[in-house]
Amino acid sequence: MDTIPILDLKAQYQSLQPEIDRAIAQVLASGQFILGPEVHAFEAEVAAYLGVRHAVAVNSGTDALVIALRSLGIGSGDEVITTPFSFFATAESISLVGARPVFVDVNLRSFNLNPANITAAITPRTKAIMPVHLFGRPAAMGEIHELAQTYKLAIIEDCAQSFGARYCPPCDQCQCAESTQALLANRLTGAIGTMGAFSFFPTKNLGAYGDGGLITTNDDELAAQARMLRVHGSRQRYHHETLGYNSRLDSVQAAILRVKLPHIDRWNQERRRVAATYNRELAGIEGLVTPEIVPGHVFHQYTVRVLHGDRDRLAAFLKAAGISSMIYYPIPQDHCPMYKGQYPPNPVSDRLAGEVLSLPIWPELSDATIAHIAATIREFFAASR
Repeated sequence: MDTIPILDLKAQYQSLQPEIDRAIAQVLASGQFILGPEVHAFEAEVAAYLGVRHAVAVNSGTDALVIALRSLGIGSGDEVITTPFSFFATAESISLVGARPVFVDVNLRSFNLNPANITAAITPRTKAIMPVHLFGRPAAMGEIHELAQTYKLAIIEDCAQSFGARYCPPCDQCQCAESTQALLANRLTGAIGTMGAFSFFPTKNLGAYGDGGLITTNDDELAAQARMLRVHGSRQRYHHETLGYNSRLDSVQAAILRVKLPHIDRWNQERRRVAATYNRELAGIEGLVTPEIVPGHVFHQYTVRVLHGDRDRLAAFLKAAGISSMIYYPIPQDHCPMYKGQYPPNPVSDRLAGEVLSLPIWPELSDATIAHIAATIREFFAASR
């Protein structure tokens, strides 16, 4: 069998090629390449899809986080609680505005910020909580929302991997129709916190053909601040009120995203099919923990845990068989050179960094290919006994 990549975007492009090529050609013919009608149309369409009042398109997911923090007035001397188990951009954005990331350990099953650990990390300097909906699974937003209300904190959702994911709390937490859990149930990520930040990097569930990002909010003033910051701190041309950024989504990327947006629910459903097939094919392997399939999870990554120190050997075995895999993330953020030695240990995050392995996943991945990957994994564990 040919080499199986971790992600294959060719089938998606081929299925939409006439529409995408036409959309790009129309932008080129228009001569309007930065912001403009395509970006404004995309902002309106994506806001309607997500169920928010405002969507502000920017240059990248990292810029979306930075500008969201700046819009909230978070800066020097402030603290933002977040997860150590995420891509570096999460903590980096906090440091870039002069604030201090405070790392709170994660849940072993969900890989997401554990609300039970948050209260002990709150200080008078805490201004916000930044949960990450890692691998496409919504964080425990009900509990996080309640803590934010109690301590008067903002919530900035890092939605880089969760476009189209819905928050669905456990049924036993929604018994009261007036509970926070029930009120937030079925909201899409990015429409739950004070602000949301998305990435449209090509590998994302909704990906552009270059960098791109989005900020969401229901607050009119925060949206106005974000729009000002993305164009050098000006609401009116040449009237610069503050130091801002050159962070504008280009029209070609907006046009591509407009073509793709109507297909996102179907693609996410296919990702759930892939995850369910993997779980079925990999069931019962001692030393391998498959991810939970909970309502609303959109599986940006399909990530297993390989126990007993076998993760790297399994990855090498798969590579030799022509099957790609990736480790997200081998180094937690608090262990990166930038932050190493500055924080107390986060044992769950540290454990996951030594166990997690992401397998190939994309909407068009066939059941036959999944079965082949699973059979190869079973072969590894059979030989290891």
